[in-house]
Amino acid sequence: MKFEDIKGVIFDLDGVISNTSRLHNVAWQQVAKQVGAQWTESLSNNLKGVSRQDSLELILQAVPADHQYNEREKQELANDKNKHYLRLVDNMTKNDILPGIVPFLESLKHNNYQLALASASKNSSRVLEKIGLSHYFSEIVDPQKLSKGKPDPEIFTTAAKLLSLKPDQCIGIEDAAMGIQAINAANIFSIGIGEQDILKDADIVFENTNLLTLNNIREYFEQRELRQTI
Repeated sequence: MKFEDIKGVIFDLDGVISNTSRLHNVAWQQVAKQVGAQWTESLSNNLKGVSRQDSLELILQAVPADHQYNEREKQELANDKNKHYLRLVDNMTKNDILPGIVPFLESLKHNNYQLALASASKNSSRVLEKIGLSHYFSEIVDPQKLSKGKPDPEIFTTAAKLLSLKPDQCIGIEDAAMGIQAINAANIFSIGIGEQDILKDADIVFENTNLLTLNNIREYFEQRELRQTI
């Protein structure tokens, strides 16, 4: 794959475009407290990029009691989390956009890249609207229409199809290990945002979104081509 072959960029939302991951954490912590599960850094990290129902199951697995939650109770807990999260979302502004993202989106649009959003969040459209970025994305994958969540590649292969592109014509950007697994499984070039140790399977890892630029991505491709010719 060459840099010139890339025609589309597929974004995760939480931890990549905005700090909604923090809001999810606040809302999930409330649920954990409600069911008596101990909130840990490990549990918090495991929820990144995971669907609402799968996140709830992970929290319930951390409940020390023997109580088995039925489907109605689980749905009520998921709904409680979502209501709390949406109250936080409704207070979001452009100040919640992560550093460097707007210039990156502008450069992508200026260079005629097609953009899609591939988030497990059912409220991603609402978030984009609140922070004023909806107009950048021609396609938003509806996670409710998918049969499998990350790390399955379905959400990213779906995004590529919506853009009418082949997977190897796309870049996928994620901040979670399971998201990187999903991108790689979709045969899409993967960029991780965060710690190298956690995102070691990504093709490129940038420590933060400020480093996410077309020039930095182009430089990686050029260096890789140079290594291949040596």
